[in-house]
Amino acid sequence: MSGLAGMRVAVLEGRMSSELAGLVRRHGGEPHCVPAVREEKTAHAEGLAEALDRFAAEAAPLLVVSTGVGVAALFSAARALARGEQLRDALRSRVVTVCRGPKPIAALKREGLEASVRAREPYTTADLLEALSPIDLHGRYVAVLHYGERNTPLVEALERRGARLRELMLYEWKLPEDSGPLRTLVDEIIEGRLGAVLFTSQVQARHLFQIAAESDRVCALREALQRRTLVGAVGPTCAKALERLGVPPHVVPVNPKMGPLVTALAAYVENQRPSLPLTHPPARG
Repeated sequence: MSGLAGMRVAVLEGRMSSELAGLVRRHGGEPHCVPAVREEKTAHAEGLAEALDRFAAEAAPLLVVSTGVGVAALFSAARALARGEQLRDALRSRVVTVCRGPKPIAALKREGLEASVRAREPYTTADLLEALSPIDLHGRYVAVLHYGERNTPLVEALERRGARLRELMLYEWKLPEDSGPLRTLVDEIIEGRLGAVLFTSQVQARHLFQIAAESDRVCALREALQRRTLVGAVGPTCAKALERLGVPPHVVPVNPKMGPLVTALAAYVENQRPSLPLTHPPARG
């Protein structure tokens, strides 16, 4: 018996759920996909237009990017303003682009652009700030392209260094429009019907516990994730969010990506199989 060997594994990823499910199957597991997050576009025209104007006028502007989805939304919004080529030209010739991880780097490449500065693994906010540390930010115009919520520690750190900030949030993280599957997932975890749950973002963990709170089942969910169900976090930021919820993850890969996450889970299960106090009943019909 090797790998996940038929273990039911909950996948809370939304956009890339099929890719993550495929990785689970490759290691012998049975994926159970329940997206915990949806991305909702926000109003953007005024802030984006101002940022584009500043990119053209400022001596050495910066764009700090934490999200590949945000890069795609940025170009989509610029094109809606008939300023897509202006944005591309600015990022190619005038703007220093600082990227937190591989997803924004890949999104820029799809637009024919290269990142100027790259944070190192595991791509935390601290790593992003370290990448920015050699750059003099005092009085400098810095546009921050957020992921689905405001990164307050990043903003506060940049303000302390004297940056003149423009924050852009082109989409927000919301609960799925139908939260029924998440409610059912909470029940299944508490009943011990899942062998593992994989979290690929911190907001997935918060949303799962938010749904549990609606039925006063937070304590039961926490106990199940502590004692009966394995928990995997894609990286340290996600792991810290789980720890704050009282659920230290069993598995956090060194390389913060989906493939290493599933590989690490399979290795953990295989190594711990004789002592795992887990039961995995078949799914309910």
